[in-house]
Amino acid sequence: MKKLILLLVCFFSVQTMLWADNDKPIQIGQLPTKAQTLITTYFKGHKVALAKMESGVFYKNYDVIFTNGEKLEFDRSGDWTEVKCPKSEVPAAIIPKAIRSYVKENYPNEKILQIERKGKEYEIKLSNHWEITFDNKYRVIDIDD
Repeated sequence: MKKLILLLVCFFSVQTMLWADNDKPIQIGQLPTKAQTLITTYFKGHKVALAKMESGVFYKNYDVIFTNGEKLEFDRSGDWTEVKCPKSEVPAAIIPKAIRSYVKENYPNEKILQIERKGKEYEIKLSNHWEITFDNKYRVIDIDD
């Protein structure tokens, strides 16, 4: 009986390792519709260097990297989870209005180069290298310089 249990544990361990961290290059047309719409709306004319799907046992997400170094990450339904535009700035329409207003009022000379959505929080990185974290009601909860 112990050997059978050990064998099953080993089998499931190997299966989990095989399923985990499964990166697969894909075409833009294989992205969820929401992701495709965001790309055609805000990143039209950008050349895609790589699009890939990452999947594991309990998750699936997508990455799109453009030749100019900009990067987008999407969850399984096609909602963006991270937008990085290190040489320009994140398109204003992607950023929640309250966050845009806060940055414009408090950091008028800075650009938002990155925005990330983590659960109920948003984290932005500004061109002055400051990182600001907002809660789900867009209140500042942390500033790192």
